[in-house]
Amino acid sequence: MNGKLYVVGTPIGNLSDLSPRAVQTLEAVDFIAAEDTRVTLKILNHFGIKKETVSYFEHNKRERGEIICARIAQGENCAIVTDAGMPAISDPGEDLVKLCHEMGIQVVSVPGPTAFATALAISGMETGRFTFEGFLSVSKKSRFEHLEEIKDEKRTIVFYEAPHKLANTLKDLYAALGDRKLAIVRELTKIHEEVINTTLKEACEKYADGTLKGEMVLIIEGKKETEKAEITIEEAVAQARELVEKGFSINQAAKEIAAKTPFKKGDIYRELI
Repeated sequence: MNGKLYVVGTPIGNLSDLSPRAVQTLEAVDFIAAEDTRVTLKILNHFGIKKETVSYFEHNKRERGEIICARIAQGENCAIVTDAGMPAISDPGEDLVKLCHEMGIQVVSVPGPTAFATALAISGMETGRFTFEGFLSVSKKSRFEHLEEIKDEKRTIVFYEAPHKLANTLKDLYAALGDRKLAIVRELTKIHEEVINTTLKEACEKYADGTLKGEMVLIIEGKKETEKAEITIEEAVAQARELVEKGFSINQAAKEIAAKTPFKKGDIYRELI
């Protein structure tokens, strides 16, 4: 008979946030799959738990996942934990959970803190609708494509970021999104927990030196609707003529102005000719 995989949320800073149920689960399972066994050992020692731990992280998740699932399939119970927060959220645990489902292994939640939800709750930003974007890629091409995809996003946008990458990330976000409200939430549940309400432009200037420390959640306001100014067809055609004088074809000029006004490209085109 198959065992079970328990997805156990761990504290994101304050060890007192580990729930009684999480402690009971870690005590009861046969072994624990941990992102970093050294970090997990500190948690286990704090609660007096002695348990076998196996490493499971980004670079060994393929082969280690199969080994873990094989043990569960033979009847052992396993808890997966990450260094901080809920496993499988912007985390390689996602692969293990998927593999268990594919093999018909039951996956049980033992919920705990999640950094992005905790940060949103204390940020003062709009939380009714949001999109969680994880970490921006360090690859220039992937990073640019990601930012292009979200530049018109109207929902609140949430990113994770490490302190040594913050300056470049803020610069790239400002270049892609323009100046918007920003909440930098850092050191969640720790002594120096802080919510910095600022804007992308101000943050770029203030934190370019890399002095801001701690793991961070960046919460950015969504793009606001801009009302198109009232404009007559005559004014739209006049703007199109200016583009033609600058070297645009009549077709290009009509298309450009139609995109910025309530008028159709064909109407502007006919007036131009």
